Amino acid sequence: PIYHRILNNLSAKPIHPLKPSPGRQTVRLFNRFSRSRRIHLLGLAFGLAAAVPVQAASWEPTKTVEFIVPAGTGGGADQMARLIQGIVTKNKLMKSSMVVVNKGGGAGAEGFLDIKNSKGDAHKIVITLSNLFTTPLATGVPFSWKDMTPVAMLALDEFVLWVNAETPHKSAQDYLGAAKAAGGKLKMGGTGSKQEDQIVTALVEKSAGVKYIYVPYKGGGEVAVQLVGKHVDSTVNNPIEAVAQWRGGKLRPLCVFDGKRLPYKEKIADKAWGDIPTCKESGLDVEYVMLRGIFMPPDVKPEQIAFYVDLMQKVRATPEWKKFMDEGAFNQTFMTGAEFAKWVANEEIRHRLLMQEAGFVAK
Repeated sequence: PIYHRILNNLSAKPIHPLKPSPGRQTVRLFNRFSRSRRIHLLGLAFGLAAAVPVQAASWEPTKTVEFIVPAGTGGGADQMARLIQGIVTKNKLMKSSMVVVNKGGGAGAEGFLDIKNSKGDAHKIVITLSNLFTTPLATGVPFSWKDMTPVAMLALDEFVLWVNAETPHKSAQDYLGAAKAAGGKLKMGGTGSKQEDQIVTALVEKSAGVKYIYVPYKGGGEVAVQLVGKHVDSTVNNPIEAVAQWRGGKLRPLCVFDGKRLPYKEKIADKAWGDIPTCKESGLDVEYVMLRGIFMPPDVKPEQIAFYVDLMQKVRATPEWKKFMDEGAFNQTFMTGAEFAKWVANEEIRHRLLMQEAGFVAK
């Protein structure tokens, strides 16, 4: 500290915890100072000490960190959590281990309630998607995002209208025309009930004047498999959930539910993400993106939040993360602190309106 260094130059006796200064020379220099001069400098020393902020003690986990996924295996949230776990382990970004635990029961309520009830436990984090808003609204489970501590927005995830590659549909308009002609008999597969995928499906129905039989599955990975197997006619999977099947020539993307085309130009299969038209370009006026964020239990300390913010920034700087972002065509917006909390609060309001309009809010 500054005041230790100044005092050591004023006194013949060393001040703990600094080492003794050279003996006689220091004494002679010290004796040249008048009493008033010494008092003045002593006051200056403590004044400087008070002016310099004390750095908070750093914190890091002392046992295994439980990384909760409030969804099934194979979906976008699960893939992202396991990627983060792998990056942290491979690059030794923290001393303690990290384990991913899927708690998707009750549309993710199982995982969220675990975090809510783990007050002050900084060895638990959860990756959130928009079921952060939809689950309490649809089920009435006593839970809100305010019951957790926001840490960081890692990215925003896109939604794409997919069909099996063996179908004749080359555009969203082609497929929507077929859906109208089918008179409500076509099946739309999605993750969960009254969650993001069904919200997007309801928006499509309203905008295009069509009806689907919505078929819920536990995770986006399973949804993609069902479309490959022709058990459903279409899906609105996230890019990362269906990119492998697209690359393998099994699925075809028709349009992306964003206000502008994706910025990714590298070819994935027959085209790049950026070559896929927006649904609005295709005459389907629907836009929807989804949160991929990190939260902690309530009542954790600022230095514990800071640790995970720093950890996620280190993860985002790795080539593995950048590759994942490119392949999954993510919107790479990053937020923390008050800015992130404000964004979440606004999204809660938006989802309440969407859920009410779709008739998905629990009574």
